[in-house]
Amino acid sequence: MSRVNRRLLLAAAAGAAAELAGLGLIGSAAWLITRAAGRPELAALSVAIVGVRAFATGKGVLRYGERLAGHDVALRAQATARERLYRALIPAGPPAHRGADLLSRMVDDTEAAQDLLVRCLLPAVAALATGLAAVVLALFALPAAAPALLAGLVTAGVLIPGVTAAAARRRSARIAPARAELAARVADLVHGAADLAAYGAGDRALAACAEADTRLAALERRRARAGATASGLGTLVQGATVSAVVLIATASGAGPVVTAVLTLTTLVSFEPVLPMAAAGERLTGVLAALRRLREVRAAPPAVTEPARPVPVPEGPPTVEIDNLVVRHGPDRPPALDGVSLTLTPGRRVALVGPSGAGKSTLLSALMRLVEPESGTIRLNGVEIGALSSDDVRRVMTGLTQDPYVFQTSLRDNLRLAGPEAGEHELAEAVRRARLERWVERTGWDTVLGEDGRTVSGGQLQRLALARALLNDPPVLLLDEPAESLDEETADALMADLLDATHGHTTLLVTHRLRGLEGVDEIVVLENGAVAQRGTHEELVRAPGYYRDLWRSEALTSGR
Repeated sequence: MSRVNRRLLLAAAAGAAAELAGLGLIGSAAWLITRAAGRPELAALSVAIVGVRAFATGKGVLRYGERLAGHDVALRAQATARERLYRALIPAGPPAHRGADLLSRMVDDTEAAQDLLVRCLLPAVAALATGLAAVVLALFALPAAAPALLAGLVTAGVLIPGVTAAAARRRSARIAPARAELAARVADLVHGAADLAAYGAGDRALAACAEADTRLAALERRRARAGATASGLGTLVQGATVSAVVLIATASGAGPVVTAVLTLTTLVSFEPVLPMAAAGERLTGVLAALRRLREVRAAPPAVTEPARPVPVPEGPPTVEIDNLVVRHGPDRPPALDGVSLTLTPGRRVALVGPSGAGKSTLLSALMRLVEPESGTIRLNGVEIGALSSDDVRRVMTGLTQDPYVFQTSLRDNLRLAGPEAGEHELAEAVRRARLERWVERTGWDTVLGEDGRTVSGGQLQRLALARALLNDPPVLLLDEPAESLDEETADALMADLLDATHGHTTLLVTHRLRGLEGVDEIVVLENGAVAQRGTHEELVRAPGYYRDLWRSEALTSGR
């Protein structure tokens, strides 16, 4: 049995024992009080006195143990649920759920694992143990009262929660989408505030957000009313059951001791049972949340990992791409259609072409982020499909098209690519990316805004480049490093990049032609296929996309 299961059993046992101690406390106290009214000798009351003290002390100790073990297991279960979700998202293809909806599943729905234990499973075990003990006590004390007690406990602990859960199931199907819609509306207001203000659409966005909030609030109010109704019904059942037990005890001629003990234990036995109505409602939400998590985890991986990956071949890497075909959907045209390319050690190749030509798709295939339909990619003669994806990305990785800046310090943002890097390695990467002046001015420990909102476009790209250079993979892949930069900044960045990668095996995706005179080969992609290839001098002399783009750039810059 695993450690988690042992702690779960310990928590369940402690919770049930705490409730039983409470039942024993009330029963023994009722017996003691009523028995003491007859003024017996002290010796006749000693056992009850000891029992009251033991039950009172034991209930507190057991409750503490139940809380300690139960919350430990619950938090571990929540952490495990999130870890599984993260592990499912990392190798998955494009997620069907994005933005606020995905965030809601990652935050709110993963808490369902905690609630399943703390608010549903453990209370149910305690209620069951207490109810059975109360019914057994009634059978011994006054058998005629046992059926009434059993009926009341079943009504309050099974029937009412069942009805509540059925009603909550219908509401849950509407509340979860309503909550996700409100989260999406709020995210749009926060992240799109500038655009909404620029186009005068702020009032409409606020109105849409308010409508989403109103719909969710109405659903939440209905749920609260249903919960209050269930709680009230449970209290009525409790009162009716206590009254029935008192009437049966009176009609049966039971003595005052039996009547008092049975009445108070009946009253107390409902304490762990009444919360079952709320637990039934919560269980419906928990099960729906777990289903939503399974939907995310069921997303197929972007690539198939080998059952027994082979080790990465030794030596400087030579990458051979042979007749590669990649398709992003079964009914879509190929993003890459028969591309062949060879990267030998130290060779720098530039990929150019119009948007949608397949440049970024080729880099994704090299990093094992997409699965080719046909063709091969070999690393020193070994197909990369036989290697683990992590091993492939340790050899071939670099700058992605949309670099992300995390809300942490500048130093930690860089160390994402080199966790063990020292100060000298960090400074060298920053120097090679020509970012040292900004770092000196900003400071290594300055917290950068989430998603790079506190840095300029040029600083963001250079920071991402420094991160790629710090990682220093054997094959450096660079995807549009000058994207969205002004002409002057883009030219400077490209010049620095080409200087920094001199002698390093590099595959550069770019739509800018300036500076490409220094690369070993230029490959032009159009419609997923290789349209031209050669050096800069060869391509500017040949008719085609490259020469047309070169002339257009020359005309724009006045060269």
